[in-house]
Formats: sequence, C-alpha cells, structure tokens
Amino acid sequence: MAPPAGQIRPAKYLASFVLIVVALYALVFLTGNGSAKPKLGIDLQGGTLVTLTARQEDGAQPSEEALNRARDLIEVRVNGLGVSGAEVVRDGNNLVITVPGADSEGAKGLGQTARLAFRKVIGQPIPAGAAPNPTQSSTPPSGSASTPPSAPPSQSAGQAPPSSGAPQGRPAPNLAAQPSSTPPSSSAAPSSTAPSTPSAPSNVDPKVAKEIQEAKALRQSTDPQVLQQAALMLDCTKADPLRGNDDLDKPLVTCDEKGEFKYTLAPVNPPKEDTETKADDYSNYSRLTGEDISNAAANANPNGTGYVVNLDFKSEGGTKWGSFTAANVQQAVAVVLDGEVMSAPTIQSAISGGSTEISGKFTLKEATNLANTLKYGALPLSFDSSEAQTVSPTLGLQSLKAGLIAGGIGLALVFVYCMFYYRLLGFLTILSLVLSGVIIYAFLVLLGRVIGFTLDLAGIAGFIVAIGITADSFIVLFERLKDEVREGRSFRSAVPRAWVRSRRTILSADAVSFIAAAVLYVIAVGQVKGFAFTLGMSTVLDLVVVFLVTHPLVALASKSKFLSNPSLSGLGGAAREGAAHRAATTGKTTAVKEA
Repeated sequence: MAPPAGQIRPAKYLASFVLIVVALYALVFLTGNGSAKPKLGIDLQGGTLVTLTARQEDGAQPSEEALNRARDLIEVRVNGLGVSGAEVVRDGNNLVITVPGADSEGAKGLGQTARLAFRKVIGQPIPAGAAPNPTQSSTPPSGSASTPPSAPPSQSAGQAPPSSGAPQGRPAPNLAAQPSSTPPSSSAAPSSTAPSTPSAPSNVDPKVAKEIQEAKALRQSTDPQVLQQAALMLDCTKADPLRGNDDLDKPLVTCDEKGEFKYTLAPVNPPKEDTETKADDYSNYSRLTGEDISNAAANANPNGTGYVVNLDFKSEGGTKWGSFTAANVQQAVAVVLDGEVMSAPTIQSAISGGSTEISGKFTLKEATNLANTLKYGALPLSFDSSEAQTVSPTLGLQSLKAGLIAGGIGLALVFVYCMFYYRLLGFLTILSLVLSGVIIYAFLVLLGRVIGFTLDLAGIAGFIVAIGITADSFIVLFERLKDEVREGRSFRSAVPRAWVRSRRTILSADAVSFIAAAVLYVIAVGQVKGFAFTLGMSTVLDLVVVFLVTHPLVALASKSKFLSNPSLSGLGGAAREGAAHRAATTGKTTAVKEA
C-alpha cells in the first residue's frame, strides 16, 4: 500500500542517490584515461587570447554576414587543430579567440585568411636585404609579353630538392639573373602614382584603405618599371597591408614567409578583357586557387627532413595543375598563401593525377596548422592581429586560489548560520551541500570530456551564487517544518505536511532561477555564458539533492527518538510555541463546553 501524501520511504530515495553517484564516478574513472580533473578555462590554467580586427580593401565596414562566416570558419579551424575549450566571440568588428592550455600558441594563426594561389615566378628572386639587379626583368605576362626566361631549377614541384640545391622553398644562392629579351609592353598603362581613393562612407578607415591602395599601386602594377621600383622599396620585415588583399588578376611583388627573399610573380588569372583570347594559355597563368583544393594533409617529407603539406585537387583543379605544369617545365612556381610565398619549387615535369605538395621547412605543428587552415577554407575577410596575449598558468593558479577561497568563505558562513539557527537540521544542510558538490564535480569532469566545457572564474562565481540558492531550498523546508510544529504537531507528523507545502515553493523558486540562467546563457557572450551555465546546472542538481537526500534525511531524523529531541533538532522554540498553542486551544474548548 502506498504511504499517505507527504510520507516516503527514505531508504529508497537515498539508495537512488547513491546509485546516481556511483554511476557518475564510474564514468569519471573508467573513461578519459582515468583522469578525474575538470577542464579549466584560460583564466585558471593559462592560455592564449587573440583579438583579430577585420579590415577590407576599401576600409569599409565589414558586413554582418562576412563577420559571422569568418567566426564560424575560425571555430571549425579550432576544432580541426584539436584544441578544446576554445571560444570565438564577436566584439563589434573584432573576433576574440580564447584558447586555454599550454598548447594554445596555434591560436595566433587562426585568423589567417588562407587564400591560396599558385603564381608563376618571373625572373629570379632576390635577397630581401639587397637591391634588385637592374638588368633583371620584372615584366609580367601581359597582352604582348613573351614568356620570361627560366632560371636553373632550385627544386622540383611536388618533389624534394636535390641534395646540392637550395633548401625547400628557397632559391639557390649561386643562381644568376638572366636578362630578359622582352621589352616593356608599350600597351601597359603607367601607374606610378596611386589611384585616387574613392569617396568613402563615414565608417571607412582611411588609413587602412590608403595603405592597401598604395601597396597595390606599386606592387601590383602592370608597368614593369613600377614593379622593379616596388621590389627595391619592399621591406620584408614590416607587416604586409596586402596580406589577403592581393588582386589575383594582377602581378605581385612580395616576400617569402621567412622574409628572406623577394619575388615578382605573374597573375593567377588572365586580365578579364583577355580571358576569352587566353582561354588555353597556361604558360603564364595557373588559374589555380585554394577553391580548387579538395583536401590537405600534413605528412613527413619522404625524401628529407621536416614535413610537407600534401594537396589533393578537385577534378577541374587537377586538370588546371596538369596543364600549367606541362606548359612550364623548368619554370618556378610560387605557392602563395595570403600574399606570402610559402614555397617556390621548379617544375621538372608535367604533374598529373590531381595532387601536389607544399614544402617549406615546416615542423609537424606548422604543417598540420597549414593543412587544416587550407582544408577548412579561406576566411571572407582579412584580419590584423591587434592583440595577442598569453596568460601564464601562474596567474591562472592565483585566480583559481582566490576563487576557491571566496567559495570556501561563503560556504563556511552558510555552515555557521545553519548550525547556529537549525542545529541538527543545519547539519543536514551541510551534508546536503557536500553531497551536492560531489555530483557537481562529477558533472564538471564529464561535461569537459563530452562537450568540452571548461571551468573559469565566471563559472566558479556561478557555483558560489548557487550555494545560496541551494541553501534557500533547505530553509524553505525547515521554516515550513517549524510552522507545522508551532501549530502543535510533533516533529514526525510535521515532516510530511511541511514537505507537501514547501515542495511547490522550492520548485517555483528553482524554476525562476533556471529560467533566468537559461535566458542569460542565450543572450550573453564570453565568460558570462560560463556563469549562466554553472548557475543553471547547480539549480537543477539542487532539486536532485533536495528530493533524494535532504527530505529523506529529515524524514529519517523525525523517526528517531534521539534525533527528534527538540533541543537537538533545533525545533525547541517552535515546540514550546506549539505547546502553548495547544494549551490555549484546549482551554478555549473547555470554556465553551462549561458555558
């Protein structure tokens, strides 16, 4: 037969709670290599915080769609790099990336635009610290230009360099420039002066727009004399305003990624007005970009030290690569990423099959980062790393210590108050809070493994606030219990009635707290989400503890003669008021009968 309303079988509920705890900690210790530590956020374990500022070629305000697309792609790159607990948040035109842990340095390259292109090398690269050879031609292939002379091979495209050659992606130091027999094209319009910047709206950054336009006017001019002057003026030690903003339909003067050599490169595509007439011209134009890549992977260099990035082209991309390499045997081709030369091998023979590789003295980490960046796509915007901050683990440990001290002080004050005011019931409050902490800790460990949840200072603040919410549920039950005793009931008979009447209040209060936490989680950004998540999780687990632990323990205490002693249970004052209430009620009843 079922017990009366409000009465329960305490052993059944306590056993259910024990089974939940056992199941949780079985998952904690039997999964995840037995580690029983939650993942900590950047402010607790240290890590890297990078702020990326979006910039456009004309300095205009980036669109909402482009910023959201860039954020989504960076989030995918974070997952591909295997870092967990990372967060990408929009802050106006900025993207703020936080990556916790010691292996978070890769975050600094996550904002790479990753616009890949293959450009034919014109003439011969020159050292970054030297002036260009005045006899060297910088003539880009234009309407009437012939193919520039080839330089002796420094390495082969898709192959390791010969042992006597230069390092991968670098020209041999003893290569001499050969003069070009091609005079400057008379049809090329001089562009030695920067084109006038179009009138910009109020949200344009004139400085950014001016830097990009001036760099394009010099380093992407169709006038060979201007290109030669650009090579002389180019400083490879400074930030490149053309990073991710170069025009694929024009030649380019740029540096390699190490800043050691300067290159003059042909356009990727023929001029738009000559597209039809040069439809089959692969001797000057590769027509290959990152959009032609289907996959990228980092692998050890089979013929040397270091690592390479192997690329697989899509069907049309493989056809373009085969045609381009067949038309440019013994010519150098530059693999250009965001306007920088990653590698510049010499094509030894036609390469068919739709695959090739990028070499450049990569470490495994660099090759993996580059492969993932290319595989997941180019960003729709260019970004400047306006801030890159590394948070030390020492600072994180100090923050964690401060948070734990704050939580400990708050918990101790709750304990003192409960023991002073409720006595035995206060001890049950303390026990319930401890058990609540036990299951919360297990949830933190498991959530860190399943969804990558990381605990930060804001999350600890959420738990500290939740201590008050959890204790409030106990106080609602105990105060209702005192009210029942004041009405003349015994401890044992008061428990079921107090539970029925307080249960609705507890559910309503926790529902309000959970809804507030859920709304805050949805509309908040950054670390405030961590606060809302832990607050909501603690609120739900509060109900589990109240229903499966606190109420059953109070019911058990009420059935014990020793524990139900008013002076021990903390109900002495309420019991005296109840006795007076009964005496007064009895006296009134006797007086009515006598009358």
